[in-house]
Amino acid sequence: MVSSDTQRWRPEPPKDSGSRPVPYQRGPYQRDRARVLHSAGFRRLASKTQVHTAGTGSDAFLRTRLTHSLEVAQIAREMGEHLGCDPDVVDTAGLAHDLGHPPFGHNGEHALNQVAAECGGFEGNAQTLRVLTRLEAKIPGAGLNLTRASLDATCKYPWFRRDGERKFGVYADDVEVFEWLRAATPPAEPDRRCLEAQVMDWADDVAYSVHDVEDGFHSGYVSLGPLLADADERAALCADVARVYSPESADDLAEPLAELLAHPVVAPLSDYDGSHAAQAALKRFTSVLTGRFVAAAVAATRTEFGTGPLRRYDADVLVPRLVRAQCALLKGIALRYVMRRRSLESWYSEQRQLLTELVAALLDRAPDRLDPVFAATWKAASDDAARLRVVVDQVASLTDPSAIAWHRELCQR
Repeated sequence: MVSSDTQRWRPEPPKDSGSRPVPYQRGPYQRDRARVLHSAGFRRLASKTQVHTAGTGSDAFLRTRLTHSLEVAQIAREMGEHLGCDPDVVDTAGLAHDLGHPPFGHNGEHALNQVAAECGGFEGNAQTLRVLTRLEAKIPGAGLNLTRASLDATCKYPWFRRDGERKFGVYADDVEVFEWLRAATPPAEPDRRCLEAQVMDWADDVAYSVHDVEDGFHSGYVSLGPLLADADERAALCADVARVYSPESADDLAEPLAELLAHPVVAPLSDYDGSHAAQAALKRFTSVLTGRFVAAAVAATRTEFGTGPLRRYDADVLVPRLVRAQCALLKGIALRYVMRRRSLESWYSEQRQLLTELVAALLDRAPDRLDPVFAATWKAASDDAARLRVVVDQVASLTDPSAIAWHRELCQR
């Protein structure tokens, strides 16, 4: 990569390596990966919801944002290496991609987006950029101060908030660092993501589509019986996927679904009972489909762009139509049988109310009840919108258990 890719937002003095031998000096992207891995925000992901509420009851076995991020990083690293990307850049992007997610997963994200309307809304990917470049305590005024290449690789949605679009990757008051990290973007393609960001994004899609279904089997929410037995249920699933996850029509998704359900690693799950043999079959399902989805994308990308090292804006990740459709169908299974069912539980609406009330309570009691780092930022804020953003930053930083504890202390007296 060219030297501008290794530049950092804020200049840093040379690293004091003491007596470390020269061959053991770390490169800039190795340092990026270490900074994310050792950050406070990364540790907090251990107690943040993926799909199932983190650390509660029988769900304690299931994935959290931390385990999901580790899995995304592993998939992205291997995929990136096969394409010739710097492995530490794609690994860093995988580890960092969910740092901005708040308590209670996407449910919490929706709640904070509503309460943050007057300061530009809330979006987990935009918050990730904010954590990496502002909120983490490493380099004052620059967060973790990652290299340009690593920061660009974390940007799944490299644009500001737009009318009619739910996803975006940067808040208006983070424009300066955003423009800096996007300096290498082709001028004619301002929304184009670098190859490493596309690798991370596909790794994320593969990981959560396959693993959310795996967790759904473990928790008892997912059963293949209705899909195998009922053509109307298969049609309803395809309609859901066409509406939420895929540009294809429900009719066009019917054949990919039939092929998926007939796949040798899927069919044995039709009578999943949680036994050792059933768990082994489920693990084979996750392993084979993950490998298949990644290998197909690598092969298609290599066919189009050649065999040499591919980095930054040299290429785009290409995913065959069947593989992309089947990945979307797995997402639809998790949506239809896990997330929708959980959204009907009383605790789901209580989570949103909890975060809304917590933001209101902290606005009333700031800066005294904020963590010291946020209290200082609140005092320096120029207007009400900026102060609201600080409070939202504080709440977004909390884990699921700490959000509950703060709410109990501040709102239930």
